[in-house]
Amino acid sequence: MDPLFWQVVLVGFVAQMIDGALGMAYGVSSNAFLLSLGLHPAVASASVHLAEVFTTAVSGTAHWRMGNVDGALVKRLLVPGVLGGVLGAYILSSVDGDRIKPYLSIYLVIMGVYILYKAIWGRARTPAQAAPRHISLLGLLGGFLDAVGGGGWGPVVTTTLLARGNNPRKTVGSVSLSEFSVTFAQSIVFLLTLGVVHWQIVLGLLLGGLVAAPLGAHIVRRIPARALMGVIGLLIIGLSLRTIVLAF
Repeated sequence: MDPLFWQVVLVGFVAQMIDGALGMAYGVSSNAFLLSLGLHPAVASASVHLAEVFTTAVSGTAHWRMGNVDGALVKRLLVPGVLGGVLGAYILSSVDGDRIKPYLSIYLVIMGVYILYKAIWGRARTPAQAAPRHISLLGLLGGFLDAVGGGGWGPVVTTTLLARGNNPRKTVGSVSLSEFSVTFAQSIVFLLTLGVVHWQIVLGLLLGGLVAAPLGAHIVRRIPARALMGVIGLLIIGLSLRTIVLAF
């Protein structure tokens, strides 16, 4: 009955709804909220990714069943994404949380500004099936930033693929499905280095995310993407700026 627990459930629900519709923002929004509560960056990222193991499995399966997945794109993202995620999780578990927290919040502010920019000024592209170049490097970078920042797989990978003209529906579904393996690998590293921490936070994020995960795949064609991106961009910026102010 702890009010904080139900706040976390709500955060998990809203973040997963947006992630299912846009293929991004579950990690960055959830992590920004947890950092604003004063959690160690590694603990916050670990909590988010442990919950995401389950939510990404449900969301990815829903996208696959609805035909939103490009198998070739998933294969090209998978291995480099896992490698980048493992490296980022190991580094984050080895650093001083108080020192890195403000810099992670700055990174989250940049992600929030970028999402907000895409919502307001992003140009609509004609859907295309041509595979973008450098997908392996993109997956490696996305996995690394996702682990270090507690989120970023979607904002880095999805927005880049969409900006290059990839099919929006296939991109969202493929990135969501591949995120399961990336998140699972990161969680293993966090469990080995940190152990099980703050299970109440994990449970709250998990409950909210699992309820929302099947719905996200259905709303991907119905709710205006720019409206959702604008709201989540402002939320991430606000939470992260609060963390920066408190840190300094």
